[in-house]
Amino acid sequence: MSRPPRGLHGQAVEILGERIVRGTYPQGASLYPERIEHELGVSKTVVREALRVLAAKGLIESRQKRGTYVRPRSDWSLLDGDLLRWQGRSVPREGFLDNLAEVRSIVEPAAARLAARRRDDDDLARLTEALHLMAAAGGDADALVEADLLFHRTLLAAAHNELLTRMDVVIEAGLRVRDRIVHGAETWADPLPAHRAVLEAVRAQDPGAAAGAMAALLTQATDDLHNLIRTTCQGDPG
Repeated sequence: MSRPPRGLHGQAVEILGERIVRGTYPQGASLYPERIEHELGVSKTVVREALRVLAAKGLIESRQKRGTYVRPRSDWSLLDGDLLRWQGRSVPREGFLDNLAEVRSIVEPAAARLAARRRDDDDLARLTEALHLMAAAGGDADALVEADLLFHRTLLAAAHNELLTRMDVVIEAGLRVRDRIVHGAETWADPLPAHRAVLEAVRAQDPGAAAGAMAALLTQATDDLHNLIRTTCQGDPG
């Protein structure tokens, strides 16, 4: 997934893009470059380039007489790495996590099936290393998230399909948001058995078992998240 860019231009893109995704600038709202320049303390050139980047992502459009305005969400490039990251950085909008879970349930079992057929020794070594890092993370939530991400990215790569590999932006978005919520709790389910089952099926070159193990892993992940959210809501006196 894309990382936050550096420099004034990158900072302006981050601030404006996240505001649009969060709804601070709602769909149809006008953006005024002069005001943005003053608020952010940057030059006309920086604002112009930032708006150009956001326009390329489908977030905004500029027209004569109307000026610059936020486009409908249906026009946004929702699979863009920055948009996925901005959505996951704050409390996700309704349905965002469920949409990501549905996409993952379509993509990852199929990737596991292909990986079981096509994996080589290097793939197995990288998957094994990711599992070891997951075990070594213990109670370190940040380390566990990174190890989890490494395992899933490596599995996609083991399918040896360059287009499928590019789905890592969606997988990473879903994992980062879910893992941040689940592993931010005081306790969470041990992720090792489900991931180990996927690895062993891939190692055994059993496509059906690999797909089934991945489907079971994703079901557990979704159930863990929903249970945590339900518990949190029940414990909220408001």
